[in-house]
Amino acid sequence: MPRKPRLVVEGEAAVYHVMSRTALDGFVLGDAEKDHLLQLIQHYSAIYFAEVLSFCIMGNHFHLVVRMHPGEGFSDTEIRRRYSIYYQEDDRRDEPLPGQIAMFRHKWEQLSEFMKEIKQTFSRYYNKRHNRRGFFWSDRFKSVLVEDGETLINCLAYVDLNPIRAGLVNRPDDYRWNSLGYHHQTGNKGNFLSLDFGLIGAERLASAQRLAKYRQFVYEVGEIKTDKGKSIDPQIVASEATNQFSSTRSNRFLSRTRHFTDSGIIGSREFVRTLWQALRSEDDNPDKQPVRISGLEGMFSLRRLSEADRRV
Repeated sequence: MPRKPRLVVEGEAAVYHVMSRTALDGFVLGDAEKDHLLQLIQHYSAIYFAEVLSFCIMGNHFHLVVRMHPGEGFSDTEIRRRYSIYYQEDDRRDEPLPGQIAMFRHKWEQLSEFMKEIKQTFSRYYNKRHNRRGFFWSDRFKSVLVEDGETLINCLAYVDLNPIRAGLVNRPDDYRWNSLGYHHQTGNKGNFLSLDFGLIGAERLASAQRLAKYRQFVYEVGEIKTDKGKSIDPQIVASEATNQFSSTRSNRFLSRTRHFTDSGIIGSREFVRTLWQALRSEDDNPDKQPVRISGLEGMFSLRRLSEADRRV
């Protein structure tokens, strides 16, 4: 029986909630795999006409909420700029060939092509890393068209609350591989994430105010008891409310300084790398890399504080 065609809007911007699950048993996406998958999402969203609103990478699946824009809104100059990113490691491809600009303009507006590149590239990475062959992802990805406004903000909250429902963290901001965690822990490095949360009248707000209002919505929704997982402790919500749901300088500082007690090894990149190779056991990951500590210049940690022992 032929599978149903995907519901895709042509010729105008549209928001999709995208989900994809691994074909392997267990929680096979560890810290390094999650980091690499996030890097791929960042890389390809800088090439495709994809505005990432939210993401969450769990131990056996991931979510993306992305607005795909039609190619007609991008100039030939912009296509060439993105082409240089696409082939940045190939010196033979400095400029697109005659006729290729139209081809790439069409390709880079396609949700299916965007997801195909992310998933296939990750599969090759995973199989090489784990010395295996075969499929990594289970069937094709799922996608749902999402209406702007109240529907969108509820969808974004659903995605960001995944690690709460799974019992991995107490606050959604504490999880390294979701959008609220990315905002909190990196300050939205590289402006990777859109600040369009579906909030009515949000276009009049400054970025920090917009993010605070979205955090308030997520925390208040996350406090509601559900039979589909854990909820945010009401005391945590009350504490956040006293700060008007802003990511304050003090809690950012406390988040950073916990590295001095919980990070395993802390210091320069070379210090952490050298000691790890000298002290690790045979069962430890030899490829584990030092992690830059946001806000502490030149300082690296062995372990992300948001890492969870359970790979859900």
